[in-house]
Amino acid sequence: MDFLHFINLAHDCVVPTGDSIAKPVASRYTQELTKSGLRETTMDMRRLEVLCKVIELKSFTKAAEALSLSQPTISEHVRTLEEMVGEKLIDRLGREVLPTPAGRIFYQYARNILQMRQDAMQALQQFRGNLSGNLVLGASTIPGTYVLPVYIGSFKAVHPAIQITLRISDTAQIVENVLQGDVEAGMVGSKWNDRRLSLEEVLLDELVLTVSRDHQWAGKARIQLDELAGEPFLSRERGSGTRMAMEKILEQHGFDSSRLFVVGEMGTTEAVRQSVKARLGVAILSRLAVREDVRHGTLAIVEIDGVSFSRPLFLITRKNRQMSPLCSAFLDHLLSRIAEAEPPNDAR
Repeated sequence: MDFLHFINLAHDCVVPTGDSIAKPVASRYTQELTKSGLRETTMDMRRLEVLCKVIELKSFTKAAEALSLSQPTISEHVRTLEEMVGEKLIDRLGREVLPTPAGRIFYQYARNILQMRQDAMQALQQFRGNLSGNLVLGASTIPGTYVLPVYIGSFKAVHPAIQITLRISDTAQIVENVLQGDVEAGMVGSKWNDRRLSLEEVLLDELVLTVSRDHQWAGKARIQLDELAGEPFLSRERGSGTRMAMEKILEQHGFDSSRLFVVGEMGTTEAVRQSVKARLGVAILSRLAVREDVRHGTLAIVEIDGVSFSRPLFLITRKNRQMSPLCSAFLDHLLSRIAEAEPPNDAR
């Protein structure tokens, strides 16, 4: 079976939308595999899984560790797959492993085939009243740390057989992961304008000016916005939803964020929070992130006169991409629980 023939078959295999289409396509796919001597077996699917893992981890060694196989076995699976499709799929450049142009094309279809297999098994489990499988979600720091774990826990309580992987990064990276299909859905703290994305506002988060307990502002009810300009300020990195939301709100109130006296840019909310506690500066952070510190008196919240830092949290998915039954069930659970009651915010 040549490479282009396989791609055409794989394309037919991953796009059916109903039984009337799926059955003839599956039948033709099986017939063609049989004619070519390539039977659809567990081992064939395993080879696809091996190839995807090698490309994703960019390493034969790491792929072997992840799949609990020996490195020679990984190499043999890739070599056999290359012989079967008649194309070189992997370039071995010293320690670096990269897909060839043909490998990049093949990888997308292989990943779709593996995903379709998982979706089919999930759909059957759902039909039987059970859910199983693995769901990969993404979230920026605040929803990933303080919002989603609550709902993941309540979902797993109902469906104990499922596994959920939550990847936490900045908003820009989560958007990229959703677009590339590395995660099925994400939750971020900033609106992202991309026509390929579907965005749904699901929660409101509040950003607050946070200072150490012995800061000069700690005893004040509020300060004026212009007072921020001369104070050492700690900021999240570029690409952070918290930072983008903060800058947008400041701009709406006539304050250019370039006026801030930034003494530190940090990659995580936790790093900013700890730096404020260490008296390195003040920061604008999510109320969710600092509520325990405020309750215990190690940090204080100071209002800025006339400024409200409320910002929405968005659920994002890729438009026109078929959602797995597991992802669909989780999002239904998430949205229904949010509709019932938002997570408590008791740091006021």
